[in-house]
Amino acid sequence: MKSVGTAVGAAGLAVAAMSGAALAEERKFEWSVTATGTSDYIFRGISLTEEDPAFQASIDASYGIFYAGVWGSMIDGDGFEPVELDWYAGIKPVWGPVTFDFGVVYYTYFWGDPSETNYVELKAGAEFSPVDKLTLTPVFWYTPDQDNYAETYTIEGTAAYELPQVGIFTPTISGLIGYSDASEAGFFFGEDDYTYWNAGLSLGVEKFTFDFRYWDTNISNEGTADERFVFTASITLP
Repeated sequence: MKSVGTAVGAAGLAVAAMSGAALAEERKFEWSVTATGTSDYIFRGISLTEEDPAFQASIDASYGIFYAGVWGSMIDGDGFEPVELDWYAGIKPVWGPVTFDFGVVYYTYFWGDPSETNYVELKAGAEFSPVDKLTLTPVFWYTPDQDNYAETYTIEGTAAYELPQVGIFTPTISGLIGYSDASEAGFFFGEDDYTYWNAGLSLGVEKFTFDFRYWDTNISNEGTADERFVFTASITLP
């Protein structure tokens, strides 16, 4: 069985293998803080707040191709509530028109038993624009087999297109489709695997973003995974 330490070690090897690219990048320290209010905390198509609103916040920092941060949200569920904190770090090397993203995320729930709740996930993604204003973002997520979490594979693809400015707003339409598969039978509410998707419109104005989004999955036996509309408003500083 792979442990959390093994997962972190694998992520460290990936970062070390790519760190030489940082020498060719301009190194500049940057940081930001984001505060968000949402009508529902959705994680891969599933509500983690029992369809209730949530407050979320994050702190992010980067230096050259390296980045790190922490993101938090209100959450429901026995052993997990009331707060989830996700700690993440990685690198974003650029190769031609493609920006890669190799990172690791540690999901933590300090008010529960860490051995029963906390787990690690690895990320490999890319971002590129085949035509002006269109951004494509494929991402592969891998969760190693841990004491409290089955080995899972998740593939996501996001497409976003920035529309012409309307008054003070910069609108962007986007959609995502994802697929998760677990090594443990029935891991996802009785399903071995499932598909989820969303589509929506974001309106950006200065430091604010307003997002209106439709979510759904093909899980038929769980109410927190059914179709819904979610509204999110956020502000990012500085």
